[in-house]
Amino acid sequence: MTLAAGADPAETVLIPGGEAFVGTRTSHLDVDGEGVIKTGRLDPYRMDRCAVTNQRFRAFVAATGYRTEAERIGDSFVFEGFLDLDVSAQAQSIPGAPWWRVIKGASWQTPLGPGSEATVIEDHPVVHVTWNDAQAFADWAGGRLPTEMEWEHAARAGQGDVPFPWGRQEPNDHDHFPCNIWQGRFPQHNLARDGHAGTAPVQAFAPNPWGLYNMVGNTWEWTSQVFTPRTLSKRAKAAHAGKQRFKVVKGGSFLCHISYCYRYRIAARTATSPDSSTSHQGFRLVYPVVAGDETDRRAAQGATQGAAGA
Repeated sequence: MTLAAGADPAETVLIPGGEAFVGTRTSHLDVDGEGVIKTGRLDPYRMDRCAVTNQRFRAFVAATGYRTEAERIGDSFVFEGFLDLDVSAQAQSIPGAPWWRVIKGASWQTPLGPGSEATVIEDHPVVHVTWNDAQAFADWAGGRLPTEMEWEHAARAGQGDVPFPWGRQEPNDHDHFPCNIWQGRFPQHNLARDGHAGTAPVQAFAPNPWGLYNMVGNTWEWTSQVFTPRTLSKRAKAAHAGKQRFKVVKGGSFLCHISYCYRYRIAARTATSPDSSTSHQGFRLVYPVVAGDETDRRAAQGATQGAAGA
């Protein structure tokens, strides 16, 4: 398989095709338009083992000179818990989500605003990237953003209708920390018992059975999907009125907690404007299995058969 300079075949995972679905028959958030299960069939594809890192995004910028939308616009959304009190108090807050602040000069290179370059850690997921930024990276790397079905199929790893990439056991605030989410009372006090108050390294925590890391928690991940509710609920339709151009994002983030944001489940979803950038939004790519590559073809065929028999 031949990929562009931005993609390392050793850092991608072969995802078997076959029957796939989005949604769940268990608990769901109707207001997010999770709704009923939708089925389909997928061809085999490759997916980044991890979310795109700061190191990898830096290589893209160095090769292309690309400036993210946050850099061009001049600001981005930052979680207030990361900011000095005086900075937070002076910044614009967001109605309905006052823990977000609009910070001048915040971007992937300065996540907390000017002077915060030292907080950029090379093996952490890049953040403050919009859907448009992710698309530009994908064009350079020879990949694309996954569909919602591709994302959910890869996250489940052949385990059926499970809520989490590791299976069914719920994370909690006390003794089970399989992913990077919030522990404690949001937004006042993060106990950080999983070891991370903000983003974690992209290979933190155990991978799912197909070798994918942090499919839930850590950072939200962009998909290629235009958001539409998969439910006839009037509440869901009203909640997402005017969001015809918004994109589906998946996986939740380090700010999620079951008390207010039960979106670190595989079937969970929300809608985000394609020009929005925040300190908890990242992405990973998928790539085609090249038809002429016999090794990939045989591996995909075997993986598909294995998944069907699971």
